[in-house]
Amino acid sequence: MTRRERFLAFLNNQPVDRVPVAFFHHFCRPGDFNQGLVNDEAFERNVEGHRLARQVYDPDVAKVMTDTLMLMPVDFSFVEKASDLRKIEPPAMNSKFVAKTIELTKRVREIYADSDAPLYATSFSPFTVMRFGLSDKGMLGNGGDEARFRSLMAEDPDSVAAALDILGERIAELNDALFDQCGVDGIYLAVNNQRLIVPPELHRTHVAPYEIAIIEKANKRSSMNLLHICGGPLAVPSTLEVFKDYPVAAFNWAIEGEKIPLGAGKKILGGKPVFGGFERTGVLDKGTREEVEARVFQILDEAGQIGIMLGDDCTVPTDIDDNRLEWARQAVIKYANQ
Repeated sequence: MTRRERFLAFLNNQPVDRVPVAFFHHFCRPGDFNQGLVNDEAFERNVEGHRLARQVYDPDVAKVMTDTLMLMPVDFSFVEKASDLRKIEPPAMNSKFVAKTIELTKRVREIYADSDAPLYATSFSPFTVMRFGLSDKGMLGNGGDEARFRSLMAEDPDSVAAALDILGERIAELNDALFDQCGVDGIYLAVNNQRLIVPPELHRTHVAPYEIAIIEKANKRSSMNLLHICGGPLAVPSTLEVFKDYPVAAFNWAIEGEKIPLGAGKKILGGKPVFGGFERTGVLDKGTREEVEARVFQILDEAGQIGIMLGDDCTVPTDIDDNRLEWARQAVIKYANQ
């Protein structure tokens, strides 16, 4: 099978010659994150990272890593009470942020011009943009401001929802531009495991609708859109049910945080295709080749090979030897042959 044929079979829960493999890692250090509008050198490192990585490992699925343009910059400094959130203004479509995001995506598209691997645009939930934007530590400084978000949500959840709607509309517009101008195959929407911030009931009524709206708009452009449920310090077990009705083609979640392996998660999510399996750090970046192979076999023994794509929790360590990703792919091929 070609990469694209194999991937489409995965999305349709159809047999494959071997499961596809999707590993992603950042190309910049944290100090460069969100610096693309003010630091041209960081932006170039962001672009060139894709090229250098591909020289070592040619992926089955490619994703634009927007390290230096990660989260949409929005001014929340004037917000004192929840109702102020209704006045936020995301970057305009003629802003430098949008222009640089389109430039980054076009240049990565060129790097993969001779590949049939699907290429995804990374998109972040408006919830994530707001949570980090409210932090006085800066975007991705040391995490979002969960206490402030919880306080505003408790004060006036409708104003929080109104702001999420404003952000979501602009995020969807940007995604449309990436489809139109850059030829991406789909969006990879990153949402948060947020049980420690927003109760499931409030999530369903005041957060989920604005994430689902982004997906539904992207679904008008592509049937290949993916959902990533980010782990990290907020992750707590068993929150997949909150996302099971999101209208995406496949789901990925942090195995380490959720404590739910691929096969079990596939059942929770109604049998939809799922991907992942590796914890962010551990065997893949530290183990021997034999240990990596054994872990691949363990994952596929549990999950099977239908509607399954091998990957990791979120991103593999930035400094990983990309040859290790090929170890995993060769283990997948060996498993299929056996």
